[in-house]
Amino acid sequence: MRLDVFTQIPHAFGWLTEQKPLATVLGGELELRLFNYRGTTPLRAGQVDDSPYGGGSGMVLRVDVVAAALEAAYGDERPARVIALTPQGRQLDQALVEELAAEPAIAVLSSRFEGFDARIVDHLCSDAVSIGPYVLSGGELPAMVLVDAVARRLPGALAEGSGESESFSADLDGGIEYPHYTRPPVFRGWEVPDVLLSGNHAAVDAWRREQSRFRSAV
Repeated sequence: MRLDVFTQIPHAFGWLTEQKPLATVLGGELELRLFNYRGTTPLRAGQVDDSPYGGGSGMVLRVDVVAAALEAAYGDERPARVIALTPQGRQLDQALVEELAAEPAIAVLSSRFEGFDARIVDHLCSDAVSIGPYVLSGGELPAMVLVDAVARRLPGALAEGSGESESFSADLDGGIEYPHYTRPPVFRGWEVPDVLLSGNHAAVDAWRREQSRFRSAV
């Protein structure tokens, strides 16, 4: 798939692109493109935002700036899903991640400070998405969350079987994953559950599903 991120800080994504599983699928299953609003802004001196009508603090990303960025990137052929990252949006969950990962191409719009001119969300986007009920200084971190969540669901991103029985997966009925343990079997008196050391795979599987149900009910 192709995933395009529009941002004022494209270099912020440098670290993410070097990390697995994203790095594993880059150039193969995933084409990630970063667009800087300042590169196509119709305003002088790289301006992309302005003070809000009606007064108030902060700066607002301008609708003409975003329209110019989308037109420069796509002309009249935009992806079906153009996503604004905003607190007013649909909560990002695993069901939405799976939905987006099945798309051939998506565009993600981030903003900073006071966010988007409302006309961007209303007229230039197909979706509005939020990563949670809290406020950040910019949309770069939410964009990275979305990119990572989508990338790890692409073929080849994870070792075979790694993504089938994790939190929110269909295999666990959308619940929370069971606890994991590794060596040593005892540390400071804290013991690994006996069933995990038993070699009885059926018992291990039953224990894990019971633990998943318990964690999901809490």
